[in-house]
Amino acid sequence: MKVHHLNCGTMHPGGAPTMVCHVLLVETDNGLVLLDTGYGTHDCDDHTRIGPSRHYLKPTFDHGETAARQVERLGFTRDDVRHILVTHFDIDHIGGLSDFPDAQIHVTAAEVLGAVREPTFREKVRFRPAQWAHGPKLVEHTADGEKWRGFAAAKELDDISPGIVLVSLPGHSRGHACFAVDAGHRWVLHCGDAFYDSGTLGGRSEIPRAVKILEPMLAFDRKQVRNNHARLAELYHRREPDLLMICAHDTSLYEHAKATA
Repeated sequence: MKVHHLNCGTMHPGGAPTMVCHVLLVETDNGLVLLDTGYGTHDCDDHTRIGPSRHYLKPTFDHGETAARQVERLGFTRDDVRHILVTHFDIDHIGGLSDFPDAQIHVTAAEVLGAVREPTFREKVRFRPAQWAHGPKLVEHTADGEKWRGFAAAKELDDISPGIVLVSLPGHSRGHACFAVDAGHRWVLHCGDAFYDSGTLGGRSEIPRAVKILEPMLAFDRKQVRNNHARLAELYHRREPDLLMICAHDTSLYEHAKATA
């Protein structure tokens, strides 16, 4: 499968480094698959759609960065996107869902429960129903398959395409998930917001102070986030040559992935 690395939303949060919305576009025999969407065209048209967080995150709201426009620049149509894998329902990960109304949206059942069906008060404040008001075709998953690289809660999504694995990793949100994609020469493990900065894994010595504050503040389960960091760092330090670990917002990881795709 050919994997394209897209930035679908540059952000300039106060006190933190510039962040990207690292999205994958995967060419499969079963059509195109998006992994997250970043911000969408409707967000660019109406900034209030994403709520007050826009004042802190300061997205560029560039139509040219949306997944829809980037898919078209690559020579495809929006209808070619048949499946969208969603790590979680935060605004900067699902803003583009409405740009692909016919796609099936694959997400964990726990995330749908916490964002759409039975949100707690904190979750009601966190998530924006406008992002799914168009009635997306949700396909709910429970990670109950074989182990994957030490993760017990994993599920191969062969119905979409062989070589795509959902890894349940709650903590940042109630039903947060990671996805692994077989790019041929390596596996790409997109960790979503399971970590924010490569320093969490040992990629560099210092994590920006703003990231240290923001990550636990947004976490659904802080203890689980810390446990996830330890598990991901252990995997990172194995230095497995056929595995690339990325997250949603680290600019350096995005640039490295794009340069070595």
